[in-house]
Amino acid sequence: MSWIDFLDHTADLYPFKTALVEQQSGRRLTYQELNHEVTRLAQLFASNGLRAGDRLAYLAHNNLEHVTFFLACAKLGALFVPLNFRLSVGEIKEILERIEPKLFLGRGEWKIDGFEMQNPDDLKMTIDQVQLTEVGLKAPLLMLFTSGSTGTPKGVLFHGEMLKSNQTETCRGWGLKASDVAMVETPFFHTGGYNVLCLPLLSLGGTVIIAEKFDVTNFIETVQSEKVSVYFGVPTMFQMISEDSRFNQIDFSSMRFFISGGAHCPVELIKTYQAKNLMFKQGFGLTEVGPNCFLLDEGDAIAKVGSIGQPMPHTEVLLMKDDGTPAKDNEVGELMLRGPHVTCGYWNEPERYRESLLDGFFKTGDLAQRDEEGFYFIAGRIKDMYISGGENVYPAEVEKVLRSHPQILEAVVVPVPHQKWGEVGMALLRSEKEMELSEVNHFLGDKLCRYKQPHFVKQLSQFPLLASGKIDKVLLKEKAHRWMQTGEWV
Repeated sequence: MSWIDFLDHTADLYPFKTALVEQQSGRRLTYQELNHEVTRLAQLFASNGLRAGDRLAYLAHNNLEHVTFFLACAKLGALFVPLNFRLSVGEIKEILERIEPKLFLGRGEWKIDGFEMQNPDDLKMTIDQVQLTEVGLKAPLLMLFTSGSTGTPKGVLFHGEMLKSNQTETCRGWGLKASDVAMVETPFFHTGGYNVLCLPLLSLGGTVIIAEKFDVTNFIETVQSEKVSVYFGVPTMFQMISEDSRFNQIDFSSMRFFISGGAHCPVELIKTYQAKNLMFKQGFGLTEVGPNCFLLDEGDAIAKVGSIGQPMPHTEVLLMKDDGTPAKDNEVGELMLRGPHVTCGYWNEPERYRESLLDGFFKTGDLAQRDEEGFYFIAGRIKDMYISGGENVYPAEVEKVLRSHPQILEAVVVPVPHQKWGEVGMALLRSEKEMELSEVNHFLGDKLCRYKQPHFVKQLSQFPLLASGKIDKVLLKEKAHRWMQTGEWV
């Protein structure tokens, strides 16, 4: 059995139902048309030399081809590599040199020295029929590169078993239906583009609307015109939607639930949506383990607001403290996950992959704690934690309290050097009015102990974002350190 066999099944069940919608062109494919197009593309790619194990790199903004090209590669057992169009030409070239693609296709004006990007329309069909063979579930089919915020980007491999597990667990855990309509605005070069809603819904017979990019106006219009029922975004996207003057007039009658992921979502933001009787769930995942590892039903999303939920049925969880012992209830530890949804490796980096595992558990780098009822809460990232006067400080904890202030819209805490305490916190705020350090710490006074309170405050009009839509904390930390040295925010 091949992973891609699911497409034959949905095409048989729902031949004339809309599977994919490409917003920028208005193109729509039924499941029957999608299946035929994927088979045609597999034949086209094979005509141009693509074989099992080869890499096809694709560089373009979000479009329908990200899905059809990937599924066509899966039919051949080839690896599909969607490239991050926000990278510099030099960064893209470095990735291409590492993966050595058999085909490099794209839409746009990129010029990569040493690599010729072909327009897919220029490919020629030279084979009348491709003899497709079964592609095993352990064969890698998709490669997504991490953002590289902690070093050289890693090429994360997805094999058929991982993709199938994610589809099954997501459909079951979140109660997805064949009648659901999803809008995808997150980029396909990140796991959220494919794995949160797109592939799970295509395995059920749902409808996926592909937007070129995130835009609040387009979101509002599409939710209402296409009757979107499920939507995934990162917290920054939900913040922008909620701050729009039209938020209270949007017709959300078709929406069953929102899913937030990619970064910890502030409780206050979740409550903003819940106040409109909208179901809002905090998800958890990452490229290496898939985007859907925890289950949070509707009742628990309200009763346990801020929780990522309980593990999916086939997800094993380990919380490990700094001293190498398992964390007890309400103790903070590194979140480690094991299951069929975990990546099979990094492209050509076996040692780096081995270092990411502990007895088969993938070390996520996220800090979490579990309450007495088995619900998990994210406490921050290990790399974000700093030590002030010998005490561990988790910025996510401080940020959570800061965001509860009625005039603070967004908050990021980064560590900066301090002669006496080693490191102290600097609060970067986007707020409705200028706030002094004394005012901030007066608010925090009975909520956080002294060593957790920031020593510096800086107002920002906006935060820099990564390609994933998450706040670029690495850049903010660099700017904060430079500001401490020079007094200039550049």
